[in-house]
Amino acid sequence: MSNISNLQILSDIPKLGSGIGFRGPWFYPLTSGEGRKIDFLEITADHFMDAPNWKIDQLKKLNESFTLIPHALDLSIGSSEGIDEVYLEKLAEVVDLTCPPYWSEHLAFTKAAGLELGHLAPLPFTNEAVDVVSSNIEKISSVIGKPLILENITYGIAMPGHEMSEAEFIAKVLSSSSCGWLLDVTNLYINSVNHSFDPILFLQQAPTERVVQLHYVGFTKNTKGYLIDDHGSAVNEEIWALMDEVINQCRGVKGTILERDSKLPSFNEIIEETDRARNLGRKHKRWD
Repeated sequence: MSNISNLQILSDIPKLGSGIGFRGPWFYPLTSGEGRKIDFLEITADHFMDAPNWKIDQLKKLNESFTLIPHALDLSIGSSEGIDEVYLEKLAEVVDLTCPPYWSEHLAFTKAAGLELGHLAPLPFTNEAVDVVSSNIEKISSVIGKPLILENITYGIAMPGHEMSEAEFIAKVLSSSSCGWLLDVTNLYINSVNHSFDPILFLQQAPTERVVQLHYVGFTKNTKGYLIDDHGSAVNEEIWALMDEVINQCRGVKGTILERDSKLPSFNEIIEETDRARNLGRKHKRWD
């Protein structure tokens, strides 16, 4: 597939607007009148693998009213030993069930030498890592035909042996694998502070033409002054400011997802934050 036709596929993805990552306590607000205030949902695909019937019924109910975007956690796209085929088949079942315009995973690895790491680990920014990811995605694409978008992660330490910048690495991976970009604005901001780089310069060097969707949430600071993406805080003003610039630069962005996993606030607070994200998209004419 040529780079031009690949970008056309990403461009043809429908505009989705402002959504949230689905969490169980929000099922009833979402399936009541309050749900009309949310444009689309991201579901954690792993939560619906080998799920009981009641949970699959819940997923089908959500899919009646919302576009659902599966977001996987443990495919380990950067693993040099290849992809877990059992996990891949289970993931494909969730994607087939929801019939999304695209799905997403992390540009990271979670398994090494047969061991589960228990977290998202960063890849070295090398040509070898680009080749590993591209090979794995070729296998994945033979099983899941929907477009895949990859998410940038936070990292505590930079892996040794870098041959390029992170922005260059993301550009090479997305181009060689024909993927779109799930740009996590909070992860970008956290890395820029923790590793002392300019996020605006990063955006200027990165493949913003491949951005399909955004993630955002608040951050906290630990006792050593490092920023932490704990998915448990209201969105900080610094994140809103960077979101404004990201949406301005990313002309092809289709939607934003608020991620909140702990210290869940009232659903009204969630609606307020998604309204603010929606208005940023309207400001830059990314959606109606």
